[in-house]
Amino acid sequence: MASIFDSIIERRSETSSLKWHKFGADVLPLWVADMDFAAPEPVVRALRGRVEHGVYGYDNAPPALAEVICERMQRLYGWTVKPEEITFLSGIVSGFNIACRAFCKPGGGVLVQTPVYPPFLAAPGNHGLRLQTADLAARREGAVLRYEVDFDAMERAATADTGLFIVSHPHNPVGIEFRPDTLRRMAEFAVARGMVLCSDEIHCDLLLDEGLKHVPAAMLSPEIAARCVTLMAPSKTFNVPGLACGFAIIQNPELRHAYRRALAGIVPDVNAMGFVGALAAYGRECDGWLEELRAYLRGNRDFLAEFVRRELPEFAVTAPEATYLAWMDCRGGNGVAVGRCGGGAVETQNAECRTQNAERATRNTQHATRFGGVSPFEFFLREAKVAFSDGAAFGKAGEGFVRINFGCPRSRLEEALEKVKRSLR
Repeated sequence: MASIFDSIIERRSETSSLKWHKFGADVLPLWVADMDFAAPEPVVRALRGRVEHGVYGYDNAPPALAEVICERMQRLYGWTVKPEEITFLSGIVSGFNIACRAFCKPGGGVLVQTPVYPPFLAAPGNHGLRLQTADLAARREGAVLRYEVDFDAMERAATADTGLFIVSHPHNPVGIEFRPDTLRRMAEFAVARGMVLCSDEIHCDLLLDEGLKHVPAAMLSPEIAARCVTLMAPSKTFNVPGLACGFAIIQNPELRHAYRRALAGIVPDVNAMGFVGALAAYGRECDGWLEELRAYLRGNRDFLAEFVRRELPEFAVTAPEATYLAWMDCRGGNGVAVGRCGGGAVETQNAECRTQNAERATRNTQHATRFGGVSPFEFFLREAKVAFSDGAAFGKAGEGFVRINFGCPRSRLEEALEKVKRSLR
């Protein structure tokens, strides 16, 4: 049965879309986290009504929006949030940059888990801070790529002056929805060392597997909530990133005051259309649309995974639990651990490192041969006319990978994958 998400919507000639204009007219773009789907009708209707009003002056956040967010947090997660604990933002990237300004001492460290959304990597340097990276541990099982948290790597990366731990939850690009026990251990790691935990939960509505439930980090305990900044937005869920409306939930008044002081006079206010769109998106009228979207994305994910298994067996790809982003290892090899060396006695650790380094060298040689000395991103752009996101932009742990945005009509996803297959043959 046809879905509303099967419709092809022209974006190149009718909009100034970043996604569709960055590369040439002959390139199929599956890169930036922007779906090729129309927003839900209640959102479009609300925006149309606001446009027809005709006056576009300065707007405050409507009180109803904070109330709807609080109701949503209680309904979906059992999380009690008060309106005064919400700070509206014009973007989530601004949100974690503000956290860097607010909670780190000059020259201090900011911990992130790589591979990770590129603005995480840039944020510390924007504020004279040090980026500290802890690779996630990865393993390949045939055509499936799986990741988990490497707590040893976190211990090695953090220092006494690490003031902030920025977490992507669910994780972009590897698609993990952290389970409560793992999330608690990560959060307690930060709290025990005096860090603030900044949890970017922008993809929390896009869990793809039945029965899987998102748990906000701040819900885990009062001690964690007192050291936590939670960032959310309707932008990814309802495909309205251009409306530029997000928010931070900070339940500790002292942290909230420091955060608002850090953004004052620097971060622009949310625009009128952003508030209207967010209020409509978070209303119950969009629930059915969201359920259909999740089912469609789940089908796209499974189609992508099966295509890689069948047609690109030298590669491996994640089966993300959340988001519409897949992470593909293009380096070759089979059943090879691709995480950072670590753990165990010195002799054992050294032996493991030597083995992994040899395996890595072999994969790099295969990679250089397959792609003619360029990255997979460059190769697919040039030879397949398909634009993915370059894995190298997600940190050193992303070299030899690409991120695939499967938030598009299935026919478009199939076309892109067939182009990739032909380019390799």
